[in-house]
Amino acid sequence: MVASLNSTPEIDSERSAEAELRSAGQVRTPAPARSGILSRLRSYLVFDPLIWIYTVVDRNGRILHGFARFWSQLIMRTICSPVRVTGLEKIDISKPHVYAVNHASALDIPVLYVYLPFQFRIVFKKELLSYPVIGWHLKRSGQICIDQQKPAASIGSIRAALKSLKAGMPLVIFPEGGRSPDGEIKPFLAGAFFLAIKAQVDIVPVALVGTYELLRMNTYHIKCRPLEMRIGEPIPTAGLTLRDMDALSIKVKNAMEALYYEGHPAAQTA
Repeated sequence: MVASLNSTPEIDSERSAEAELRSAGQVRTPAPARSGILSRLRSYLVFDPLIWIYTVVDRNGRILHGFARFWSQLIMRTICSPVRVTGLEKIDISKPHVYAVNHASALDIPVLYVYLPFQFRIVFKKELLSYPVIGWHLKRSGQICIDQQKPAASIGSIRAALKSLKAGMPLVIFPEGGRSPDGEIKPFLAGAFFLAIKAQVDIVPVALVGTYELLRMNTYHIKCRPLEMRIGEPIPTAGLTLRDMDALSIKVKNAMEALYYEGHPAAQTA
């Protein structure tokens, strides 16, 4: 009787999904709670009504993506940093891909919203939910939240992301897991390409060049400068399994580094 209660098709499915996520090596950072009279009034009188309206009229997040793009356009015009995009012709944007992007600056996301000419969703760490405005947008616009220390809590998000990817919605991931403190590409997280393999979609390496010099970690000093978004050849995952994840990760990292360090005197290869 005990065995039958502890083993049903639904429970076995959840355990299987959790085991896959654990094998992908995910980590968690809890978000702090917010309180106070002003915070409550802002929530009750502004945030909650707007969220309700957006949720009713924008169940798939497409309207909020438009708001995010407009917000990003304002930022990019304000900071006077033109962006040169190369390699976009290499990809078929009518198909869903996983876009693997290096992460060196808080301004990487506005660059992506403005210069990737299609709807996409971002896979992000739970800790970003604590950021003002950004956390609210990520939560309400259909982005994919991963609780990396507690894989079981992310099963619903992972399934939604997989369903969305298979239905044609591209995903953006930052496989380094966070911003680079020195502008160099860091080792990729284990399990960064879990979704790409499960959905059997191509991975597109994307190198953002100059964003580290534009706005580094732990500073608000924005140094206006030209930027580049370099897009590489799609890397197929057809026929791969989770056992191939490490080799795939190395291949994508090599491709990203080739793009990022191209023409740099200290060009590196993994």
